[in-house]
Amino acid sequence: MSQPRYDVAGIGNAIVDVLARTEDDVLAKLDVPKGAMMLIDEPRAEAIYAAMSQTIEMSGGSAANTIVGCGMLGLKGAFLGKVKDDQLGASFGHGIRAAGVHFPTALATDGPATARSFILVTPDGERTMNTYLGAAQNLAPEDVDAETIANAGVTYLEGYLWDPPAAKQAFLKAATIAHGAGRSVALTLSDSFCVDRYRDEFLGLMRDKVVDIVFANESELKSLYQTADFATALDALRAEVRLAVVTRSESGALAAEGANLVTAPAYPVERVVDTTGAGDLFAAGFLAGYARGLGHEMSLRLGALCAAEIISHMGARPEADLKALAAENGFSL
Repeated sequence: MSQPRYDVAGIGNAIVDVLARTEDDVLAKLDVPKGAMMLIDEPRAEAIYAAMSQTIEMSGGSAANTIVGCGMLGLKGAFLGKVKDDQLGASFGHGIRAAGVHFPTALATDGPATARSFILVTPDGERTMNTYLGAAQNLAPEDVDAETIANAGVTYLEGYLWDPPAAKQAFLKAATIAHGAGRSVALTLSDSFCVDRYRDEFLGLMRDKVVDIVFANESELKSLYQTADFATALDALRAEVRLAVVTRSESGALAAEGANLVTAPAYPVERVVDTTGAGDLFAAGFLAGYARGLGHEMSLRLGALCAAEIISHMGARPEADLKALAAENGFSL
């Protein structure tokens, strides 16, 4: 097997985030479940946008955030995701390429506008996402750049991508190419509401060995196996994938591979400002450690450090120099 050209390639929804601080009563008035990611249509998007004030716009999308984080940590990254040839699409492409990420997906010249996610952040830092998928849902198998996937050490797939039917086929094509080249395939479960929609299909991906590595948080894992008992859910996941990586908020995170299970604490933060992107940047830190052979415990700790940076400010893209931050905390990348 040849040395990979890219450490990690992500496939996901290419989205521009529109963020605003809000109060819990606004969520109630809009009738949106706190902490969830809901898919919305264009009229609903306009209604939610009208209820937002002092918005911040920045490139986002779960897997894209992870790959940008990987790039900031010194990895060679690639991302596949669909945007339209419009102003927001140009902004997304500029943002991801500026992070040193290879972005080969052709722009859509017709159809819906570039995707956007309206993110309402309550005073406790919880983020509630309302996503208009737009052009992102039109990612198709022909958008999967086979050369990029075959030359990536890990192909990282976003659970949210499982919503659009054409994207499912792109997902499966990428996994087939990656395994054919002797590479690994990772899946992030993305959101417990996403798991509720596609539980059987996600379990099928694991049991059919389409994915090798699964990233999840505690609520997603419990939802996957429909149990309130964390240990039961973890044992079930460990039996089905080569490597399970699970975050538990302030209780830290763990990685399980075969009989080997290691844990690491959460990195302390003075104040949680916005949890948008916490899981995405945790995954970036873990994947950076994984790609550099740091071992699971150090990879977990690096993930925790990156997650702590992202929840200390608004938005899902880091404000600090992640590689410098890692070096200051004893990580050699």
